[in-house]
Amino acid sequence: MSDLHTTRLGEHGSPVVFCHGLFGQGKNWTQIAKALADRHRVTLVDMPNHGRSPWTERLDYAEMADAVAGLIDEPAALVGHSMGGKAAMLAALRHPERIERLVVVDVSPVRYRSADEFRGFIDAMLAIDLERLGSRGDAAAALAAAVPDPGVRGFLLQSLSRDGDRWRWLANLEVLRRDLDVLRDFPETDAVYEGPVLWIGGADSGYVRDEFREAMEARFPNVRRVMVKGAGHWVHAEQPAVVTGLLERFLDG
Repeated sequence: MSDLHTTRLGEHGSPVVFCHGLFGQGKNWTQIAKALADRHRVTLVDMPNHGRSPWTERLDYAEMADAVAGLIDEPAALVGHSMGGKAAMLAALRHPERIERLVVVDVSPVRYRSADEFRGFIDAMLAIDLERLGSRGDAAAALAAAVPDPGVRGFLLQSLSRDGDRWRWLANLEVLRRDLDVLRDFPETDAVYEGPVLWIGGADSGYVRDEFREAMEARFPNVRRVMVKGAGHWVHAEQPAVVTGLLERFLDG
């Protein structure tokens, strides 16, 4: 899949490619991308089944990884959050010659025990009758019980788009729900990526734990882990200045 939607910022410097997480879009990284664009050529990717990129019949991390790698025509830094982080890790393992350095944000190369929270989000989104939906505010109210955090609710509603009088979800919710077990897993591989890796976790999140260090270091031996205080799973949205600083130092190192 070479027709992923991308947004590009910056005209000079080394290339940096961003992969967002589940329910997201490339534009979720815009604030940080703008901060980097004076010294880097930044590409924001809409991952398959999200944003303005094509939908697929199934979810497959190898296909995601290959699609992202297919966008890269010279060695680049690759940054990925959550689902996008797993795709980025696999892209580095499968196409190391294209990935000059790697940043993994709040995810580990492991199979997580549960995806129930995300399944609940999708069920609530699918339960909204888009034919009768009056406004984005009505959608927010409909999600309130299942998604009590207003920040998370607002994030999910970024995928709600209006074309004329019709509402639609930009995310392929049916396939995402069906294949959530694929998303919480990580493909088995004996490959090792020797390039520099920055592993950023949210201190209030459970996705980057000490128990996952062995799995990470087995595939990415040149890794440095940083835990960001005051941040949960959406580290870059909750602490953008901190993440920007970490990226600037790592990309220029």
